[in-house]
Amino acid sequence: MAKKAKKLAKKANKDTRKKIAKKAVKAGAKKSGAKKQDDRTERQPWSKDDLEQLKTLIKENTPTRLIAMKIKRSEISVRGKVQRAGLSLRAN
Repeated sequence: MAKKAKKLAKKANKDTRKKIAKKAVKAGAKKSGAKKQDDRTERQPWSKDDLEQLKTLIKENTPTRLIAMKIKRSEISVRGKVQRAGLSLRAN
């Protein structure tokens, strides 16, 4: 009996963690202003203006979180674009 109870408790904890994680992802998407489509964030291509604004903010030594908020993208997408563009977020 104890084994069954442990398995049920593990499953309940796992389901609860999944629900909490989904809520956190949705809340993050709402903050960043991302559009929703079938419970997924819609990917937005980077325009030339976005890239220029990113470069300007990097030169001003703006924190990544603020850059993401100003461009209305996630921190992860900003970091990815910086890496793909061959730029650096470190102060020069």
